[in-house]
Amino acid sequence: MFTIDDLADRLGGYLPSDEIQQVKRAFYYAEQAHDGQRRRSGEPYVTHPLAVANILANMHMDHQSLMAAMLHDVIEDTGVSKKALEAQFGKPVAELVDGVSKLTQITFEDKAVAQAENFQKMVLAMSRDIRVIIVKLADRLHNMRTLGALRPDKKRRIARETLEIYARIAGRLGINTIRIELEDLSFQAIHPMRSERIKRAVAKARGHRRSAMREIQSSLQKSLDDDGLNGTVIGRQKHLLSIYKKMRDQRKPFVEIMDVFGFRIITEDVASCYRILGVVHNLYKPVPGRFKDYIAIPKANGYQSLHTTLFGPRGMPIEVQIRTREMEAMANNGIAAHWLYKAGQTSHPIAEGSHARARAWVKGLLEMQRHAGDSLEFIEHVKNDLFPDDIYVFTPKGDIMELPQGATVIDFAYTVHTDIGNNCIACRIDRHLAPLSTRLESGQTLEIITAPGAKPNITWLNFVTTAKARSAIRHALKYQQQTEAVMLGRRLLNKALAPFDTSLEELDESALKRAFKELDVSSEDALLESLGMGNRMTHVVARRLVAAAHGESYEHPVGGEGSKAVMISGSEGMVINFARCCHPLPGDPVVGHLSTGKGLVVHRAECKNVVDKNFADKNDPDKLFALEWSDTIDEDFPVALRIEIESRRGLVAELAGLVTDADANIERIGIEERDAHLSTVNLTLSVKGRVHLARIIKRIRNLPNVGKITRLAN
Repeated sequence: MFTIDDLADRLGGYLPSDEIQQVKRAFYYAEQAHDGQRRRSGEPYVTHPLAVANILANMHMDHQSLMAAMLHDVIEDTGVSKKALEAQFGKPVAELVDGVSKLTQITFEDKAVAQAENFQKMVLAMSRDIRVIIVKLADRLHNMRTLGALRPDKKRRIARETLEIYARIAGRLGINTIRIELEDLSFQAIHPMRSERIKRAVAKARGHRRSAMREIQSSLQKSLDDDGLNGTVIGRQKHLLSIYKKMRDQRKPFVEIMDVFGFRIITEDVASCYRILGVVHNLYKPVPGRFKDYIAIPKANGYQSLHTTLFGPRGMPIEVQIRTREMEAMANNGIAAHWLYKAGQTSHPIAEGSHARARAWVKGLLEMQRHAGDSLEFIEHVKNDLFPDDIYVFTPKGDIMELPQGATVIDFAYTVHTDIGNNCIACRIDRHLAPLSTRLESGQTLEIITAPGAKPNITWLNFVTTAKARSAIRHALKYQQQTEAVMLGRRLLNKALAPFDTSLEELDESALKRAFKELDVSSEDALLESLGMGNRMTHVVARRLVAAAHGESYEHPVGGEGSKAVMISGSEGMVINFARCCHPLPGDPVVGHLSTGKGLVVHRAECKNVVDKNFADKNDPDKLFALEWSDTIDEDFPVALRIEIESRRGLVAELAGLVTDADANIERIGIEERDAHLSTVNLTLSVKGRVHLARIIKRIRNLPNVGKITRLAN
């Protein structure tokens, strides 16, 4: 059995003796605290923290992380407080332990919410000290190694969570050794039979391939030695999950996947990497389009290497990775390699950039958390963000930005800054104007054009891919809708209060507070928002407010200002919507219907949906409002026309020219042939108002052989 002395021997290789003593002290403290506790497998509980510390020791983590690993379950599973830990081992260790501890005090309605909340807490702890997540990953790895004692359904649940969150985080932080093991252990827990079959097939194939592998390896090594280049060639093994994924996604049999031979060449410096690449390409012909330079442009998690695919002997594909020793340490330990430098293990700060990137990523998570509605929405965003393939695009100044595969212009704008995303109106890709929904490709240069006062569009949610952009758009739209609903609610409430010769501003504050209590709302804005969204009746709220201010006996006066119409301009935004059934225009007599959750929907007064008795019965008549158009309208409104006209060549061009001359725009056009001579043209135009429409119809009538022109309503 692995003991604390074995660990101390291992630590002796890279930590000073006083720090090893502190790690030992933490172990004895944990041993005392967990005394009498056993794991599900029957072993003493303290074997778990010791194993977690050993995983971290293999990564050469600092002594504080090792102490936190020893103590990570003390707060949660024993009676020891954070204060007591702080007094014993100092504040940094206590903070780390607290960050790694789970939320057990709160009871959640279901497992999913509990997990999401735990993760949120962990993100906050990560933002203070990134080592929290490294200890957490080591803890999860040992739990996965010892899953055997659990029920099959519990195994699968833990394995799925590990695969979806922890393995991806390990990948995001570049800790590949942990990522690969977590993935394979999860795969074994979810699909035990599949993993067993692949494992057996790999062992069998390895035997057949041994001589071919040896031949290629020795020819690569010989060509390096002949050119006097210092490099070590090692064979590379594929892990079980990656084989399974390739078989499933590419629909390839096992034989085809195992046909590829993988090698890694480790050298001293970057210049040697490129020289070795030249030697390798001379020895075997490269496959066109399969070369990737991650040294010049590292991956988002700091991974650096040269990747190339070659045609080997007898046409066998060979994959070769070329990297320095530091890059190898980075690829295996990712951000954890940062502490090698801090502990004086290496003279190069090899993971400095990686550490900065990790911090930036955690900062992005915190921003996302602020915008997310609840913990489940947040965790969904994080899952989407955790590690798709990256593309690299440039800003006009030449800075490189990393984005996931399939990212659009809007994703880029939000990656630069949330405000740039919110105010984005257009963009230039490689100096040419392009739509905002354009999918980006590596190597493009982007320039975002913004306008003050511009707002995000709800349609953007249909094509954005990054979690940051999605959560920022939702947040902005929610805020916009909220603000607009409050403004509309205020106008509607003041209209309902007008017959009582009062307004919201004139009502006494104490009376308002009493009324808010009765109506069960927290504030004035919350009440106005629910009125603007149509979730409450304005006349009911108005009576309640007046009763609270003047007493229940206050009489409802007749007439007065109550009949005064609400003014609309068409630019109110998200809470005033124009009905698609009748397409109202400025100049049309209009009424507003307060629809629950949508706000005020504007209809033409003669619209069937409003006139219809059933509609009026179903909906409270108090939900209908008299509306008037403002005198200062500068918006375009859609209107649908049906024109019966003689079929002839150039008809569409004639109509288009006429509409353009009349300063309008065609949004949609469709032509149906009635017979050999007559056609029906369905036209949707953008016009300024009723007068503008009348002018266009007059011009259309002047065309030869025009029959009936109808403005469409339902």
